[in-house]
Amino acid sequence: MEWKDEGIVLSARPHGETAMIVTLLTATHGCHAGLVQGGQSRRRQSLLQAGNHVEARWNARLEGHLGNYTLEPLTAFAAPWLSDPEILAIIASATALIEASLPERQPMPRLFDSLIALFSLPDRELWAPAMIRWEMGILEALGYGMDLSCCALTGAKEGLAFISPRTGRAVTQSAAAPYHDKLLPLPAFLCGTMMWDDSDILQGLDLTGHFLSLHVFANPQNRRLVPQDGTLPLARQRLADYYKNRMERVEAVA
Repeated sequence: MEWKDEGIVLSARPHGETAMIVTLLTATHGCHAGLVQGGQSRRRQSLLQAGNHVEARWNARLEGHLGNYTLEPLTAFAAPWLSDPEILAIIASATALIEASLPERQPMPRLFDSLIALFSLPDRELWAPAMIRWEMGILEALGYGMDLSCCALTGAKEGLAFISPRTGRAVTQSAAAPYHDKLLPLPAFLCGTMMWDDSDILQGLDLTGHFLSLHVFANPQNRRLVPQDGTLPLARQRLADYYKNRMERVEAVA
């Protein structure tokens, strides 16, 4: 068995004395692991960084085997951001979410394309809101998408301000009045407003995190990344903590 594809490195963990088990999100073969011989060498370490875009050749005696990867670099997406902890945290969170949520070897070409688009953003200010929209895309791809098309109670398309934590449908400010304490805030940037701050980003992360925990990770496929039912991967938790800590620092200075 052999195929050639392009992929994004999701993780690399040691196997034996010199090899690494590398998991990729590939363009046409889905989330797929393989063995990289000599992957623990210094020369290979930079190639196997999470978020790297690579050309992959996989071969195995039988289709169900782990198989071996031969990888060649295409784009080192993290390289321009090595001094930017926010972007590195987003890359780590996105790769962990993909590996923890997707079934193995099931093609997800739209998610692959969307991850390439996220990692290709040249403007760092766009990464955080784009990450939240990308997480909404994961939920939609797995059958748990939110409905922001109109108010679930009135049908209005303007003024959407909350989301039902049960149905994932949007509600306007006025229609939600009797239920404020039971609903999740909907950040304005998800409805087209081109302004946001760390508070809005945290609201967005809480929103997508709620549905990821409720649906995707209620029975995790990957116990290495999500050891406890209903929790998020640690890299995703650290991303939310990054914005919480930054808000606290700003408030302390003010």
